[in-house]
Amino acid sequence: QVQLVESGGGLVQPGGSLRLSCAASGNTFSINSMGWYRQAPGKQRELVATISEGGSTNYADSVKGRFAISRDNAKKTVYLQMNSLKPEDTAVYYCNAYVFVPTGWGTYWGQGTQVTVSS
Repeated sequence: QVQLVESGGGLVQPGGSLRLSCAASGNTFSINSMGWYRQAPGKQRELVATISEGGSTNYADSVKGRFAISRDNAKKTVYLQMNSLKPEDTAVYYCNAYVFVPTGWGTYWGQGTQVTVSS
């Protein structure tokens, strides 16, 4: 069983910053890609950023230059530094990881953390 636990969400004013963290635990032999997705009310879940085990990154156009994804492989943790936040960044943010467990590779999700950008 793999658990992904997010933290760091909250309420922030436009232009502010937040840092999200997501720690993986459980019977994980290897973690390939990790990433962040978000879902705003009434909208589909969308990709925010991903990072490979080797550190290659990919960002949604809407967050390029404002968000930075990073990971600590030893701690099995992925981070999302969010700067210059806008009201349209308001959403539930979900951590995602592609993990090798005893039964094989699988995709796992965290429970989500709310980010609200409002004055």
